[in-house]
Amino acid sequence: MKVTIACVGKMKAGAEKDMLERYLDRARKAGRSVGITSVSVVEFSESRASRTNDRKDEEAQLLLNALPSGAILIALDEHGKALSSEVFAKKVGGWADQGVSDMVLAIGGADGHGQALLQRADLKLALGSMTWPHQLVRILCGEQIYRAITILTGHPYHRA
Repeated sequence: MKVTIACVGKMKAGAEKDMLERYLDRARKAGRSVGITSVSVVEFSESRASRTNDRKDEEAQLLLNALPSGAILIALDEHGKALSSEVFAKKVGGWADQGVSDMVLAIGGADGHGQALLQRADLKLALGSMTWPHQLVRILCGEQIYRAITILTGHPYHRA
């Protein structure tokens, strides 16, 4: 299964990008043993539309157009479901075992996701009830992907 973090907005070089790359590199190396063949990030430009709903709709369409056929879509959304790392790992492992070819974690723009993307999502996931900067959300997603792999492989990284 290929795992992609699809984001609206560009991440600048710096400590946050370095940390994200560190988790992605770890996930790429460890993931092979559980059927995860690639872990990557794709970025899309933010909409320049003046109205909030138009921006959300345009950004949602960009993300949906890039979605591989048959992909599991996880929309990061403040109104989504908060999962434990163990439950998230079980979902990831289950999808990989079922032969799902792609799993995409979608991070919307500053205004959130458009309705079309939220309706298509297989899972709406919240990273708690606080609002996080998009750069940190990318890092959290990368870390949780890596953590899920370590849980699935029995690696001692996850000690909860």
